[in-house]
Amino acid sequence: MTLDLTAFRVLSFDCYGTLIDWEQGITAVLADWAREQGLDHGGEELLESYAGHEAAVMREHPAWLYPDVLAESFVRTGSSAGAEVGRDWARRLGGSVGDWPAFCDSAEALARLRRHYDLVIVSNVHREGFSGSDKHLRGGFTRIVTAEDVGAYKPADPHFEALDAVLDELGCGRERLLHVAQSLFHDHVPARRRGLASVWINRRHDRPGWGATPEPADEWRYDAEFPSMAAFADEADRQHA
Repeated sequence: MTLDLTAFRVLSFDCYGTLIDWEQGITAVLADWAREQGLDHGGEELLESYAGHEAAVMREHPAWLYPDVLAESFVRTGSSAGAEVGRDWARRLGGSVGDWPAFCDSAEALARLRRHYDLVIVSNVHREGFSGSDKHLRGGFTRIVTAEDVGAYKPADPHFEALDAVLDELGCGRERLLHVAQSLFHDHVPARRRGLASVWINRRHDRPGWGATPEPADEWRYDAEFPSMAAFADEADRQHA
């Protein structure tokens, strides 16, 4: 059964992995470091190791700003590979968020979706980092909820509790919210836990493995799947025509 996209008024978006290609951004730094260290680890191997460490750092230090999470996760990834990540390398990754590229379809798809919905960001990032990313996405979000705002990282609940408050401000019931995200671990697990409808943007549909997002250990679900933001926007346009 096709999900009725006309039933929703607000779309909440994960940003990194869904709209911004964080895997490319993170891998660029990890790969340069690995070459300097003379490591023969493949990019995907390092990325999956990094993903596990990042999730652990987020659980342990929910109040840290995202650059500090990135830096510590990089240090732990290096230790797992038997190599040192110096302070300069850690700072390089921590400061790179605003330079990570948007997926080629993100800005155009968001512009089309904005004609039909209010768009809200719900992201594991700090305000300054998202400000850099938003330049690639061309703005237009009704509200922005970051880890810096709520003092926690998804898949914990505070982002979604803040999202409830946003819905109250907009006069929109939860049944008219659709959460749109790539990460099953960070987004679709808590969306299921909170009874939210969701769409999986399966950016890795043509690649094996989990990449920068850990494999989810808890139950998850989604109501529709698309391989890209462009495909999702196409369907939304079709249904609203």
